[in-house]
Order: sequence, then structure tokens, then C-alpha cells
Amino acid sequence: MKEDTLVQISNKIKEKRREQNVTVQELADKAGVSKGLISQIENSRTIPSLIVLIDIIKALGIDLNAFFKDFSSFDEKPIVIIKRASDYESFEKEDADGFLYKRIFSQSVNKGTVDMVLLELEPNAKRPMVETDAFEYKYIIAGSVAYNIGNRMYELHAGDSLLFDGRIPHTPTNSGKTKTTMLVIYFFEGSQ
Repeated sequence: MKEDTLVQISNKIKEKRREQNVTVQELADKAGVSKGLISQIENSRTIPSLIVLIDIIKALGIDLNAFFKDFSSFDEKPIVIIKRASDYESFEKEDADGFLYKRIFSQSVNKGTVDMVLLELEPNAKRPMVETDAFEYKYIIAGSVAYNIGNRMYELHAGDSLLFDGRIPHTPTNSGKTKTTMLVIYFFEGSQ
């Protein structure tokens, strides 16, 4: 049975760390992250940002190509899809003032859909709490955002990422004085 990419990454990090007799704390120190984050990544409980993943792989002294060499995919033939920035489709969503969405890519995957969007939040942008029938992944490209998820606040800055169940009421607020830009990936589950 093929594992999904997140599980493969988690298992590979744990395997390489153990092969080198490196503790979770030692790896965390080398990568410049917390021990708890390494533990969450190794147990497939969190998705590391690309920058953090690269730092962990480098801390293990492994070439990036070598790290990903044996990963399997659900479709063994390579797929390359290019969508130019000029082709991104702008759209409005909810009752939102100061929110500019640009659809990057949308694709059906395993009876579900993955929808990738760039979201720009102007300073003082606001909207009511919303719910989405999808898991949502956010990667902060620039700026900072305060995310209200289920009436609990999470402060995120450039380079931070977040994954949550969009069925929990949520809304972001630009917590800075400049425009915030984030990559948003929606994972809609299909009927089985």
C-alpha cells in the first residue's frame, strides 16, 4: 500500500534521525526549531513549511534529492502543470472587505478536490466568521495575520503555516500595517 507524502516525509525524518543516533532535541537544535515541532512532524501530526522541511533535511546532512529519491506517488508517471501568474483567476468570496482571492490551481484528486488560492489581505480587511467544507492549509508569504479559529486566536507571520478543519468557524485579520499575502490550499473530500 502506498503512503501519502506527509507520512513518507514523517517516516523518512524519523528513520534518518535514528540511523544517525540523533535525539529529537539535537535535531531540533540543529534545525533551529522546537523539539515539539520535530515530534509532531515525525508523528504526522503537523505539516512543516517548506523552509522548515529544508532546514530539517539539511540538519540531518542529507541531500534534498537523496531525501525524496524513493518516495512513491499514486501515479508513477510525472505530471507537470504550469499556470502563469497572468492566468490566475480573481474572484470574491463571502461578505469580505479588503480580501482579494486569486485561484492558482484547482484539481480533482481521489474523489476530492484540491483548490489553491492566493489571498491578499489589506490592512483593516475584515469579514464575518465563515465555515468551509474542506481542510484548509495556509502558508503566510508576506505580512502577518491573526487567525480566529473557533474563537481562539493564532498569530502567524511570513513563513508560518497552518492546517485546520474549515468546518470550524474562522476568519483571518491582517494584524500588520502592510498587505498580507498567503497561499491557501483547500482539501475538499469527495464521496467515497
